[in-house]
Amino acid sequence: MTRLTLSEQFFRDQALHNASGGLSSVLNRLSLAGRMIASEIMRAGFVGKLGYTGTTNVQNEEVRALDVMSDDIVRQVFEKLPFIAGIGSEEMEDIHVVPGGEQGNYVLTVDPLDGSGNVDVDGQMGTIFGIYRRATHGPVQMADFQQSGNKLVAAGYVLYGPSTMFVYTAGGPVSGFTLDRSIGTFFLTHPDLKIPEGTGSYSVNEGNEAKWDEKTKALVRAFRTQETRCGKRGARYAGALVGDFHRTLLKGGIYMYPGEVKKAEGKLRLLYENAPLAFVCEHAGGMATDGRQRILDIVPGQLHQRTPLYIGSKGDVEEAMERLR
Repeated sequence: MTRLTLSEQFFRDQALHNASGGLSSVLNRLSLAGRMIASEIMRAGFVGKLGYTGTTNVQNEEVRALDVMSDDIVRQVFEKLPFIAGIGSEEMEDIHVVPGGEQGNYVLTVDPLDGSGNVDVDGQMGTIFGIYRRATHGPVQMADFQQSGNKLVAAGYVLYGPSTMFVYTAGGPVSGFTLDRSIGTFFLTHPDLKIPEGTGSYSVNEGNEAKWDEKTKALVRAFRTQETRCGKRGARYAGALVGDFHRTLLKGGIYMYPGEVKKAEGKLRLLYENAPLAFVCEHAGGMATDGRQRILDIVPGQLHQRTPLYIGSKGDVEEAMERLR
């Protein structure tokens, strides 16, 4: 059976947006970065890239060698690509200006390696990305990144697990492509993905319960004791947002990363994690909020802004919002 390749889908999306070649080039470079990162992860244990570097990033998180490597790969594949003016990365304090990209029509937001803490245990990891059409002209500016998720042109993620998958949408159906490692090509294996209703699991780090307010504790307790409208729910938590979201996308349910009493904004970054996945989720028929409003309606005030996240099947997320009011 002949399957659609990822590159062929990119060109279809290009025509959909009436773009002049830039969008498909950006998406192709992201697929290249995904293949390169997947290769590095597979051999990390052999070349001493499993540990920490001894430094912290702008998020005040300990940096692993694979975090640095992944961020470097993303920047390298976009060097001198004229379609991208700048990159906002979870690992960089400021905007990265792409040389020669002053006239580029797009900016990229990226979490180069989500779930890097799983590398020591051979767990799931991923690269999350969002592509915005620029809001200004000339040298890239912060205003190009201070756009709500409603302005996303395309978004998705690369999942590194038993297989490497590229899942994304350019404003139409959500499609999943699986890498054939023998020839280095992604082929369509999951067309037109839709989040199921009334099935799946709930995902949340229950070890943080002592930090939550009473409404959040009651919400999670309702899922744990199967007292929600959707009924039976098993708990699943992979320790990597991209892995937990991928399972939710395919199986249904809800992923939650609440804010805390002393840290109401939560942990996850709006531009690099929440908005891109919310864009995918909504185009798959699901829902994503911060507990009060749509993630895609939030306009970031700063590059590394954080928000709580409740994402998954529409029925589960709606009930979560009701219980948090």
